[in-house]
Amino acid sequence: MKNKVFSIIFCMLLPFSVHAADTLDADNGTLDIMDDGDSLDLSDELLGEDDALLSESADEAFAEPESGLVFEGKVALEHRYFHQTGLSPDQDYHNNTSFSIEPSWRYEWDSGLQNIVFTPFVRLDDKDSDRTHADIRELLWTKESGNWTIRAGIGKVFWGVTESQHLVDVINQTDLIENTDAEEKLGQQMINVAYTSDYGTFDIFVLPGFRERTFPGNDGRLRLVPKVADDHVIYESGAKQKHIDLALRWAHTMGDWDIGLAHFHGTARDPQYVPVINGGQLVEFRTFYEIIDQTSVDAQAVKGNWLWKFEGLTRGGQGSGRFEAATAGFEYTISGVFETGADLGFLAEYLYDNRRTGELTTPFDDDVYMGMRLGMNDAQSTELLAGVIVDRDNSEWAYNVEASRRIAEGWKINLEARGFSNNDRNSLIAYTVRRDDYIKLELERFF
Repeated sequence: MKNKVFSIIFCMLLPFSVHAADTLDADNGTLDIMDDGDSLDLSDELLGEDDALLSESADEAFAEPESGLVFEGKVALEHRYFHQTGLSPDQDYHNNTSFSIEPSWRYEWDSGLQNIVFTPFVRLDDKDSDRTHADIRELLWTKESGNWTIRAGIGKVFWGVTESQHLVDVINQTDLIENTDAEEKLGQQMINVAYTSDYGTFDIFVLPGFRERTFPGNDGRLRLVPKVADDHVIYESGAKQKHIDLALRWAHTMGDWDIGLAHFHGTARDPQYVPVINGGQLVEFRTFYEIIDQTSVDAQAVKGNWLWKFEGLTRGGQGSGRFEAATAGFEYTISGVFETGADLGFLAEYLYDNRRTGELTTPFDDDVYMGMRLGMNDAQSTELLAGVIVDRDNSEWAYNVEASRRIAEGWKINLEARGFSNNDRNSLIAYTVRRDDYIKLELERFF
């Protein structure tokens, strides 16, 4: 525990110490900075009448630097209100507050052909000690050379086009204690080589190391009951976390269509949940990570006001045999609604998974998603997304509302609400969160 607290404090102090060092260097004159707001008096007497001299002087004065350090990031204060106490006695609270910081440094050199990005992340939570955590989201070096791009370090890669879930997004592990929507990801060790041509972009990924999925602790909400044990993890591979995973991907734009084909071989990011029985009682779940082979395709096309989306995969090595899953749908957008510049979109998707119920690692196997997206296109970047997923077998449903708006320079407010209803006892994941409906309010400050 002491090591964990020390790591978190170190990550919190690191951005301010480095930023202070940069400021100190600037005050001592070690950094040559030109303020674009200052006026530069270049009189004819100074520059002369010769056009060549003028051109040469301008090139020297305004040439872009070959290297540069950019520092930015955000801090956020989050509060979640749960309408009910949870199923577990440890979840006997309604209010949950946390603080997060995510600074980012980007350094470029070699005329912009090389750069390195460092983005740590820290969250402090007042209820769940497991949600108090630190991570390196990115520590990635990138070099471009002609049609080739090389990346090495810790990075994040996103694949997918659908709204309700991202089936084909398999590179990074989900940071489930951050959010149950699976949008937040842990940084992944990787070596990536990409080649871009007239026939598309070809990527190869070597992933030397696996990261286990994060889960809420005893006091955490939105978790399985009983909790998932984080100290008894089962691996199919004897190499465990040291197994080297491989991935290939081809992406190309053909007319109105953006298409991606990929194959992944390695440790499954979504584990099986193994129940542990003691004295006739279910006491905990343990995660079981298998070696899988997954081939996937994602595609989207813009046809007028219509945006068509598809993600599909076939996976072998997990559960009792090979299975298929897919998500397909559309988004139809109406521009200029309410006699304003706002855009109103209607979304519909179908989610399919043909695994047996006991082998599902997702609650979405025969479900329909319907949603609405409103973008005001105003100076405050006001946005709203609302959707509901309904299970066609048992009429379970879950709703989600996300809204955001800039309230001042560098400030943004986010609202999120999630709820669950009519949960079936046989649904392992959905049934245990049936009392975890919540509203979240988050205030972000960008720097």
